[in-house]
Amino acid sequence: MNILTFDIEEWFHILDHGSTRTEKEWSNYEYRLEANMERIFELLDSKNQKATFFVLGWVAREFPQVLQKIDSMGYEIATHSDSHQLVYEQSKKQFNEDLKKSLGSIEDIIGKKVITYRAPGFSVKESNQWVFEYLVNHGIEIDCSVFPAQRAHGGFERFGSAEPSIIDIEGKRLKEFPINTMNVAGKNIIFSGGGYFRFLPYFLIKQMMQKSDYVMTYFHPRDFDPHQPIIKDLSLARKFKSYYGLNGAFGKLENLIDDFDFIDIAHANTLIDWENQKIIKLKYENTSIEKGLSF
Repeated sequence: MNILTFDIEEWFHILDHGSTRTEKEWSNYEYRLEANMERIFELLDSKNQKATFFVLGWVAREFPQVLQKIDSMGYEIATHSDSHQLVYEQSKKQFNEDLKKSLGSIEDIIGKKVITYRAPGFSVKESNQWVFEYLVNHGIEIDCSVFPAQRAHGGFERFGSAEPSIIDIEGKRLKEFPINTMNVAGKNIIFSGGGYFRFLPYFLIKQMMQKSDYVMTYFHPRDFDPHQPIIKDLSLARKFKSYYGLNGAFGKLENLIDDFDFIDIAHANTLIDWENQKIIKLKYENTSIEKGLSF
């Protein structure tokens, strides 16, 4: 099962940098999203390829024409939060308001209920498991926020194997499509999106794809924009993660779509026998995992 998804945000939505945290600061930068999206639309349309688009509420308000085009072309639309902030830096009230605002902004434009969510930077971890309860309370049925490996923005290592699972937190349940991993020399490696995809040579990505039963991709319009400006005062590590490999990334994406079959999340959801998937029971302090339980 290979799932194709895009996180729809602007090129300057870089985490861990003070000048890119608020909408007021974003107004200082040029907008490049619409042109970058056209390139993605053209590729997917030429390949007759479905995908899921995780859209910021801010994007819905600033670029309603982009959201309308995603919808009119028949692609699945999900939310990627409203203001692209790390979830573990938000209070429960801040997260709740951000989620509510994003859903309202997107749903008002497309006239459809949004049921799928992905946190910016996959920033849901064990210390903020309460996020899942808030998602359920707002009608979210599918989450794609779990990064089951070590990560600068947290990670959720105790989640276990990267496979579609059911999350049960205090009796409230939702379906989880985590990011996939590949075990290399005892370490879980990520290869299916973002800087990882841009950094690795395509022949390695292809080998890892061929060995994987489940792949969840996550691309951004900025991943394919080699002409975007460089934000000042980035650390060397962040600059490398954000800008390395931009020149060749679009060609890699084209090869990936040619070499493998992909579906969107909505289709993947119908193919899974959820009654026999792993159930992860979460509490605010403890995590336990049970297999083979039904709803």
